[in-house]
Amino acid sequence: MAAFPVVSVTTGAVRGTSAAGIDRFLGIPYAAPPVGERRFAPPAPPASWDGERDGTAYGPTAPQSPYRGGLERFLPTVAVPGDDILTVNVWTPADRSAGAALPVLVFVHGGALTRGAAALPAYDGTAFARHGIVYVSIQYRLGQEGFAVLDDVPHNLGVLDQQEALRWVRREIAAFGGDPARVTVMGHSAGANTLAALLALPQASELLDRAILQSGPLVAQDPKKAGRMSRLIASRRGIPATRAGFSAVAPADLVAEQTEIAAGGSPLGGGPSVALAIGGDAVPVSPLDALVAGAGRGIPVLIGTTTEEYRLWLVPTGALARVRRWTLSIARVAARVPAKVVRAHRRRRPDALAGETLGEIVGDMLLRGPAQRFADSRADADAPTYVYEFGWRSPVEGLGAAHGMELGFVFDALGTPDAIAMGGADAPQALADVMHRSWVSFVVDGDPGWERWSARRPVQVFDGDGARVEYAPRADELEGLPAR
Repeated sequence: MAAFPVVSVTTGAVRGTSAAGIDRFLGIPYAAPPVGERRFAPPAPPASWDGERDGTAYGPTAPQSPYRGGLERFLPTVAVPGDDILTVNVWTPADRSAGAALPVLVFVHGGALTRGAAALPAYDGTAFARHGIVYVSIQYRLGQEGFAVLDDVPHNLGVLDQQEALRWVRREIAAFGGDPARVTVMGHSAGANTLAALLALPQASELLDRAILQSGPLVAQDPKKAGRMSRLIASRRGIPATRAGFSAVAPADLVAEQTEIAAGGSPLGGGPSVALAIGGDAVPVSPLDALVAGAGRGIPVLIGTTTEEYRLWLVPTGALARVRRWTLSIARVAARVPAKVVRAHRRRRPDALAGETLGEIVGDMLLRGPAQRFADSRADADAPTYVYEFGWRSPVEGLGAAHGMELGFVFDALGTPDAIAMGGADAPQALADVMHRSWVSFVVDGDPGWERWSARRPVQVFDGDGARVEYAPRADELEGLPAR
């Protein structure tokens, strides 16, 4: 086993590292740096290089600001300076044989389309590679660089980046021992949102073979709504909302403007944000509408949420305690939520705070309800759909089964600083063993080991030290929710 293994791809040779039976190659360009003339333009092919490119360190991260308002305690930020941000990272078994055709898993990080990086410790691919999977993580443009809504720029450049990364995987992954015909994509939060958009494309099967969507919205916004952030930035800077106007502003300054505008919103009241915009090649229609109508129906999907998604956004920021009963009543009427839905939540948790009830309903509207609607549309499809719910409650600062809590378990990485910050030092390894094994099984065989979705609505619930199946859990809380 070489300490510094070398793999050749189309653009040149890459020198990585090897440890504990796993070879790792970091910071490999799949597209050219999106700077200068390539800024606010679709991804361009990367340049070739001579000799061996150093693949022992992560590539630069997309411009972003750290989380704040309490979230920084649980959501870390990694900042690697540089322009070459459109890169992939590959983990693969060191003892792979020549001509090996191992299953491939491609991970897309979340972060509200404004934050996140593949370099976070919790996203290390060692545990998957240990099970004979070639693991790939990708970076893509964020914030205004990747999702600005401008008059003369294609919408959703960050999604076009992901398409280009998946084409790179199809083209190059065999050099790392991967099977280009067995590619599973996995996204969390905003990463699942963008992958839902890819799954909804007519050409989805050209990019991926299976999909795992964790706690991701399945929708996009009309350009006018999605463009509010870009228009406000243009107004504040006194520039046109065009490629020329935004190209005249440094990326760091765009991040600062975006961060200041977003700070004026709230987890419940909303405000201008960065979102997928409907229109163009990347997201031609709302993903959920296309998926429910049959798009991606030939592709197996594993999809799910955590039980208390809202707690990540409402507990650290203190917003949970500020919600009153009258706030809940006004919000229910404004969102056209039937009163019987609120009563169903109160029956299950009669002592819940008003903010907890409101948070659950908002989470159901944004995530759990659309996921079930998507699964229902595929109940009789040839390709199976598997639904899960993560219910283990962290003891850390009241986070409970919050958004992102499952990641340390999925990656079998409970000892990383990211996972400890959210789940504590004593999170159950037995549950990580069960959950990670299920994800591995889906990547390898297309079956995580539980009952596929049907009219019975089986949900695999991960809680305590293991898992169990529940049929149509809390159906009364979803009944009558307005469709998004």
